[in-house]
Amino acid sequence: MNRKELDPEKSPGAAFGHRLRALRDERGWTQDELGERMGCSGTHISAVETGRRPPTRRFAASADRVFATGGRLERQSSAVRSTALLEGFPEYVTHEARAAEIRLYEVGVMPGILQTSEYATALNERAVERGASTAEQAEERISIVAERQAALLRTPPPLVFVVLDESCLRRPVGDPVTMDGQWDRLIDFAALSNTVLQIAPFDMGDRRPISLPLYILTMQNRSLVSYAESAQRGQLERDSGSVVPLLTAYHQLQAEAMSQAESVALIRQLRKGTS
Repeated sequence: MNRKELDPEKSPGAAFGHRLRALRDERGWTQDELGERMGCSGTHISAVETGRRPPTRRFAASADRVFATGGRLERQSSAVRSTALLEGFPEYVTHEARAAEIRLYEVGVMPGILQTSEYATALNERAVERGASTAEQAEERISIVAERQAALLRTPPPLVFVVLDESCLRRPVGDPVTMDGQWDRLIDFAALSNTVLQIAPFDMGDRRPISLPLYILTMQNRSLVSYAESAQRGQLERDSGSVVPLLTAYHQLQAEAMSQAESVALIRQLRKGTS
């Protein structure tokens, strides 16, 4: 019987299908046997495993029940169905949840892994008001922020390096209480044993080697993955020859940015209204 090889790196759908097949193979079930347990056909199972049909939330929840995977398949399926995110970002999120080290640089807005729920809600409510997204897309973005943050609590936790452009701190989002809570979140984040937080101040000027948001992951096998985006599109890159120069630029950015102690002091000043 011909068996289609699955490449989990090809797309979020392929990654989901690969995981579903692996779980099925571990139990020695045929596609028909799994379909019977999940209340669907073996043909449906085949279509999801090979990426020809995306998993619905209901399908993924049923698979979690059958395999006793604690909601992991349902969370993974959200990356396959996502329509609210730029191209490449859903796949980036699946890598981020497994990375040993996470490095990111953000401009203008707090990165999702650091957003409070109030900040994320205010940000997305404004997008809906402007007509930039639908209420459903806003809800999906907020949900993905929560899922990404939950994934950081794994054991052992990843090392997380964050450089924020000063504009992230000074751009008001929501009301003053929302910003106070967001600044508190940054201070708490900087105090963790597996994190480094730095601010790239405005006066870095042309010494700033990176101008657009950038995310770089070091995976458990030490391979590199990067994700960069503009206003209209995102680009996921897994070729080390392309990622290494970005990592070098990131290290240069860290060297020019404020130290963590200086960065936290600036945040505290903003929190007190003295800067």
